[in-house]
Amino acid sequence: MKKTSPKPIHTWLVWMLAGRAVGAYALDRIERSGLGESDFRVLEVLLHKGPTPVSALAPKVNLNPGSVSVAVERLHSKGLVSRVEDSKDRRIKTVSLTSTGKDLIRPIFQEHVEAMDEVFSELKPAELDTLENLLRRVGKHAQRLRTEKLED
Repeated sequence: MKKTSPKPIHTWLVWMLAGRAVGAYALDRIERSGLGESDFRVLEVLLHKGPTPVSALAPKVNLNPGSVSVAVERLHSKGLVSRVEDSKDRRIKTVSLTSTGKDLIRPIFQEHVEAMDEVFSELKPAELDTLENLLRRVGKHAQRLRTEKLED
């Protein structure tokens, strides 16, 4: 008997369930480190992107500006980040990792890398490449569709 092609709604459901499972696995490991998910995301961006204005963090970590400010304040109170006002515009505050923050996030991020290596070890390198490219294509297409709908 010939198998029918999956319907997009089923593909979406499988994608969502897989994303939740991978996310839950990653979050369990992150939380065992003592960090919450939003703090991990902020520290990870600062580790890889360097000093960043608070306003630029929100879209990078998928949080609203208020939640980013709360996270930055929490991380600052723990001595993990510093905040510096822009000399030309005091409304702009740039956030950087402190040495304590770097010492904390580096091993936690390395454990995260290892966890994702473990999760995706089910796939061959070529399959992983294909999956990444397909997800990127679908994501960009969804962004275009959303933009077109918003412009209507």
